[in-house]
Amino acid sequence: MKAVHTASIGTDSYTFHLREVAHDNPRSTMPSRETSGSKPGQAADMAAVVFVVDDDVSVRESLELLVLSAGWQPQTFESAQEFLASPRRLVPCCLILDFSMPGLNGLELQKQVAVERPDMPIIFITGYGDVPLTVQAMKAGAVEFLTKPLNDDVLIAAISGALQRSRTALDHQLQVNALRDRYASLSRREREVMELVVAGLLNKQVGGELGISEITVKAHRGSLMRKMEARSLPELVTMAAQLGIKQRPEGRSSGSSRTQRGPGR
Repeated sequence: MKAVHTASIGTDSYTFHLREVAHDNPRSTMPSRETSGSKPGQAADMAAVVFVVDDDVSVRESLELLVLSAGWQPQTFESAQEFLASPRRLVPCCLILDFSMPGLNGLELQKQVAVERPDMPIIFITGYGDVPLTVQAMKAGAVEFLTKPLNDDVLIAAISGALQRSRTALDHQLQVNALRDRYASLSRREREVMELVVAGLLNKQVGGELGISEITVKAHRGSLMRKMEARSLPELVTMAAQLGIKQRPEGRSSGSSRTQRGPGR
């Protein structure tokens, strides 16, 4: 059974073909889960999950079969509330979300996902093409907005792209978490030295700000560089930016710092 539906969104036109997933043989044409370009230990090595939220049971079942045939793990939900109640999984994932549902609708759920699960790209599916709503969803961060009936290949391609985005975001989050752990291992004085060093102060100036000797500054600087695993000052500056470390206000006098702080180690 095949049906053709054309939806015009903006200046582009898309034609979608409905195929019975259970009767076709998607395994012969569907790509397996992508792992190319990943390194051991990265999020790409984890099992990717495709979440489906749709109040239509036939849609959920069809998408579950399609996702399985492509080598990913499907997890389906009847409502937005049921999805929000599920535990978060730190694996590459994406969300296929029906636009119109009773209770919490697709746009409302999208807002919560953007806050609580920013690493989860959203693919909207809907039974009708509404340009204003499409624009609203895309501006809010949706990666795709597809009209039912769906073309299997188009949807698989959208899922693959969404999972790659999730994988990249999750890898970044893992790196930031490791960076925060390294920063937490610094002593108070090492953090103070780091803050001034990344602001562009020389060792002598840092010593003047903190009321300690230049030799002591060098010792703290060497120690924090090792703990942060920074190979150069530019790399340390990048790390500070990722951690959100704010530079101190300009115009601070080293004399007042020395008076307030006294000698330090």
